[in-house]
Amino acid sequence: MMEVDMKRADLNQKSLVADILSKAFDDNKSVNYVVNQDGNRHKRIRGLMEYSYNVCDAFGDVWISEDAEACALVLHPDKKRSTLNSVLWDAKLALSVIGLSRVGQVLSRESKIKSFHPKEPFSYLWFIGVRPEFQGSGKGGQLLDEIIESSRRDNRPIYLETSVERNLPWYQKHGFEIFNTLELTYKLYMLRRFNS
Repeated sequence: MMEVDMKRADLNQKSLVADILSKAFDDNKSVNYVVNQDGNRHKRIRGLMEYSYNVCDAFGDVWISEDAEACALVLHPDKKRSTLNSVLWDAKLALSVIGLSRVGQVLSRESKIKSFHPKEPFSYLWFIGVRPEFQGSGKGGQLLDEIIESSRRDNRPIYLETSVERNLPWYQKHGFEIFNTLELTYKLYMLRRFNS
């Protein structure tokens, strides 16, 4: 298995990151719960990934492997602020990704998730993805190990959710524990990893 070096993505790589994540999360239950399910679903998923990139670029970290086949979006919620840009990103998300009639449903879901997050600073692993043709090659695991090490240096526990049950053993192998589940129209597993 070859070593995957991770670096911070720059704005020129936003489209590349959105492309990787859009393909990796195309059939994801949690993503499709947020995204309006109509003829523009693929475009809306990409819009969600571009939104998430913007937020993590401003208030966290965007990581990409040197070979541009894996990436991750990590938010530091304690650093998140309302800015003109963040308000515009939220408005665009509501209009072009979620759909105005569904905003309340999505906000309710987010509120439930956030109620289980700690008060102290933590890293929120929003998305981690590998190009579909390279999934199972170990690239995602190496990227996750580097995120864990970065969070350890910053003394931040890591929190995440997944709706993909087959991914649970993978996260657990990397030291994550399931600490809660949410029943929506699907089961959402909430995981965390402390620095030890």
